[in-house]
Amino acid sequence: MPDVPGRLLARTLAAIGPADPQATKAARLRQRHLTKPLGSLGVLEDLSVQLAGLAGSCPPPVPEPAAVAVFAADHGVAVHGISVWPQEVTVQMVANYLAGGAAVNVFARQAGAHLTVVDVGIAGPVADPPPGCPVPLLRRRVRPGTADLTTGPAMTRDEAVRSVETGITVAHELVDAGFRCLLTAEMGIGNTTTSAVLIAAFTGAGADAVTGRGGGLSTERRRHKVAVVRAALDRHRRDQNRTDQNRPGPADPLGVLADVGGLEHGALAGLVLGAAERRVPVILDGVIAGAAALVAAALAPDSMAACVAGHRSAEPGHAITLEHLGLSHPLVDLGLRLGEGTGALLALPLVQTACRALREMATFDSGGVSVRDESLADD
Repeated sequence: MPDVPGRLLARTLAAIGPADPQATKAARLRQRHLTKPLGSLGVLEDLSVQLAGLAGSCPPPVPEPAAVAVFAADHGVAVHGISVWPQEVTVQMVANYLAGGAAVNVFARQAGAHLTVVDVGIAGPVADPPPGCPVPLLRRRVRPGTADLTTGPAMTRDEAVRSVETGITVAHELVDAGFRCLLTAEMGIGNTTTSAVLIAAFTGAGADAVTGRGGGLSTERRRHKVAVVRAALDRHRRDQNRTDQNRPGPADPLGVLADVGGLEHGALAGLVLGAAERRVPVILDGVIAGAAALVAAALAPDSMAACVAGHRSAEPGHAITLEHLGLSHPLVDLGLRLGEGTGALLALPLVQTACRALREMATFDSGGVSVRDESLADD
């Protein structure tokens, strides 16, 4: 019998805890004794300490093998022409993933990561994968796309909960299958618009500040997109009876997700929560994953101990999101704005290397290297 909606989410939230302080302290101490100047590996040193705290052991296990989950869904706001791509591209790109021809397939092969595609809310029918397809398709559709969030809620609260629980379930299934690092990915025409609204709703930033060019909008089309985002925010604030029209804080994360989010946002938030519960790191991709992480952080602040910012997207709302989440040091900054998990996959070797360095590098004692003169240290 299916679980009662909300019960899995409640159990997951109750099980998420903070980083282990003893493992964190031990990792910091070990960093001081490795055969290198303290701080010389920069962000990678902090990352290794984070991974130790998450795993509850020092040194932590290397986060491998890795799995990337592409959550696909459609958005009712697409009717406003906020994308250069028609909505049927969502279905077409899912077929491309299953055929192995998309960017995420190429990047996953290069990184040695397993790829799974999840239909969490595609509007149109999705054909069965071809025989022998190496990419599994999970049919977990909550509803066939969201409603137009400029005129009303994107989905019901129950649907929002189900989308989050879909992501939790996928995280559990991947971890149970032996994967020790999860990567976020998504597909859905219109989802940078929905992400902009979510980011503004959670951070209080203005519509213009969080809205970018998405899949390649012209300056004029971007202005139209900003107007759509502003209209959605205005409707959201009116419906939620916000008293502060400039900062509509997320008093109810699930309510905000239901009102202005996407089904893939809910699933991505669930993936973060499920991984945090199992103490497995999650590498976040770009602006869509960042918007979803805002939902996860509002539901369970300790879940951010599992999150690594894989890259900084060229979408302007992403920098605002990372700052809000306290993830201000993304591992890759290449001007990417494709999505599909590409930035997270590029960061995967860096995450694994940070962990391996803490595990395998010799200490001054074991390597027979003279200890530095602390009186000359500038840290």
